[in-house]
Amino acid sequence: MKFTRLEIPDVILLEPKVYGDDRGFFFESFNHKNFEEIIGHKIEFVQENHSSSHKGVLRGLHYQLNPKAQGKLVRIISGEVFDVAVDIRKNSPTFGKWVGSVLSEENKKQLWIPAGFAHGFLTLVDGSQMLYKATDYYAPEFERSIIWSDKQIGIEWPDFGYTKVAAKDAAGLSFGEAEVFYN
Repeated sequence: MKFTRLEIPDVILLEPKVYGDDRGFFFESFNHKNFEEIIGHKIEFVQENHSSSHKGVLRGLHYQLNPKAQGKLVRIISGEVFDVAVDIRKNSPTFGKWVGSVLSEENKKQLWIPAGFAHGFLTLVDGSQMLYKATDYYAPEFERSIIWSDKQIGIEWPDFGYTKVAAKDAAGLSFGEAEVFYN
């Protein structure tokens, strides 16, 4: 598996070796030992989630606070999304910065987003389906949301002239008001 540390080095883009022929393709989507070597520490995934969205749906920016903070390993099994991670670790040199990458059924890339980051994505085509492994269980009492359009963060979302956002996400706090991680 090839991997690239993004502009925020703790966020890692993973690209599997894909074997394809006229019958289809095969690739190893997850190998625990190799993944731990890439990220540099032990990890345990306890939950996997499956999300399906229409074109133009924007979800996020979501995160959970300690002691239920979640790291996420994200991949797309159908369609295409623009996936974003925002560093919300107060003492980090990249605090308030974001990175984004296109993940798709075609490129089979995955994004590792460690705990201490807010996560969001914009669906670029209809019928996009995302699978993501999480390092802790969903805990609504620790869930928080930052508004996807926060000017201070300044995410450069792809623009198709419309975006569908859930009421919960539209009510997200500004980055300046949001509870963040202190490490």
